[in-house]
Amino acid sequence: LKVGHLGEEYQDWVHQPIVSKEIPRLFANDILELLTRTVWWAVPVIWLPVVCCCLIMSIRMGISLLQLASMVLLGVFLWTFVEYTVHRFIFHINTKSYWGNTVHYLVHGCHHKYPMDGLRLVYPPAAAAIICVLFWNFFKLIVTPSLLPALFGGGLLGYVVYDCTHYYLHHGQPSKDSAKNLKRYHLNHHFRTQNKGFGITSPLWDIAFGTLLPPKNL
Repeated sequence: LKVGHLGEEYQDWVHQPIVSKEIPRLFANDILELLTRTVWWAVPVIWLPVVCCCLIMSIRMGISLLQLASMVLLGVFLWTFVEYTVHRFIFHINTKSYWGNTVHYLVHGCHHKYPMDGLRLVYPPAAAAIICVLFWNFFKLIVTPSLLPALFGGGLLGYVVYDCTHYYLHHGQPSKDSAKNLKRYHLNHHFRTQNKGFGITSPLWDIAFGTLLPPKNL
């Protein structure tokens, strides 16, 4: 990709957003190009049934409803931390090499360059499936087999809420003040202060780690 050749200028370039309804093409190959595009509703359609299957698995293994609820809530909570850390330390890593710029642009940079591109806003299911395998195996190390599906299902539920919320903050028209504030908070991350405001579903971890957007930007 041409963006790889921008070198140290890439970071300034990618954080100058272009608001357009046109979808920029990333690859000449039609199959590769198709893999970069995902409709928002694919996320709940594909992953909510998986969440349900996980919860049923844990119930069939004999856990109580209290344990089930606790694991789901813990999974959602852990997801909010993953959401923040990945966004801050991976999606916003500074790059200047050809491959660094190229990979960053494909993973997150294109979203900052074209923030209203609705087909490159949620995570592609194939890539999400790979990450799911990694998290499943990590959770196996910290909880019992009967609690594992419930904890994983909670984390996956948190992801679904995150991706759907992210799409809504860009393309929805919220009527409630809380949703309006969340939308304003996220769009200010895109258009004003890109090195703060990494929380999507909540500013909780921004508050905890000192990356809350300044009040003047809200």
